[in-house]
Amino acid sequence: MNDRPANRSAGAEPSSPGAVEIDAATRRLTAALDALERAVERRREADRNEDELASRIQALGADRSRLADELDGSLVRTRKLERANREIADKLDAAIGTIQSVLEAAGETGEKS
Repeated sequence: MNDRPANRSAGAEPSSPGAVEIDAATRRLTAALDALERAVERRREADRNEDELASRIQALGADRSRLADELDGSLVRTRKLERANREIADKLDAAIGTIQSVLEAAGETGEKS
């Protein structure tokens, strides 16, 4: 990742007193640039993670909406089934009452004979 040329070899002696300061400054600059590159890479990774998290949150939101719609539909169907169940129960009660009346009437008629 580092495109900078290598520093002087560790064993090489600077040729002038100012060269020592320049060499030290170059090493500090190289270290600072390396640290900056590492920080930029960490930031890129954090941005990728953030983008991935945002995508996941968006997918979860879409799933939530879909599930809410399905739940609403299920509630409507449940209410319709409950209503139909009540109507059938009422009709069965009426039919049972009619059958009991017929049986009672037939029983009374049979007793008189």
